[in-house]
Amino acid sequence: MVVSWNRWSRKLHRWGALLTFLPMLLVIVSGLLLQVKKQVTWIQPATVKGVGKTPEIDWQYLLDSTSSVSAAEVESWSDIDRIDVRPDKGMAKVQCRNRWEVQVDLKTGEVLAVNYRRSDFIESLHDGSFFSEVAKLWVFLPNGLVLAGLWCTGVYLWWLPIGVKRKKRRKKSGTPN
Repeated sequence: MVVSWNRWSRKLHRWGALLTFLPMLLVIVSGLLLQVKKQVTWIQPATVKGVGKTPEIDWQYLLDSTSSVSAAEVESWSDIDRIDVRPDKGMAKVQCRNRWEVQVDLKTGEVLAVNYRRSDFIESLHDGSFFSEVAKLWVFLPNGLVLAGLWCTGVYLWWLPIGVKRKKRRKKSGTPN
């Protein structure tokens, strides 16, 4: 049985593109948004600088400052997802479980900014974890593998006419393969 790589590549390319259309569209759009997250404050809030360079407040004061913001809905440490301490900017970004971000001055404890942070949500869409771990491993991972196959078949289909033309030219000129 002779395998027709040309035919096989075209079929794989056609069906692979059709099967991966929606997941890839989501990955592409979310990836583009993540590329500009530092430039677009709607995606990720801009960092506001504090007054000092050395942290002077303790963890409890940081929790109290964050708790004073009603949108953050913070009552205890369990309501906080993570804290990004930036000593060089004199502030800490407290990221709450409800996706709100509270930026607190590390010297005075003053709340510098309160914003909704969409970058984590967009990232969960990008890698498929928003839907479930099953979707991430059984939809988005195979989608990436099919995309790699699409790339390979696309390169092959692009190179095919070039290779045929070269072969014809060599044959005409009498140059060996």
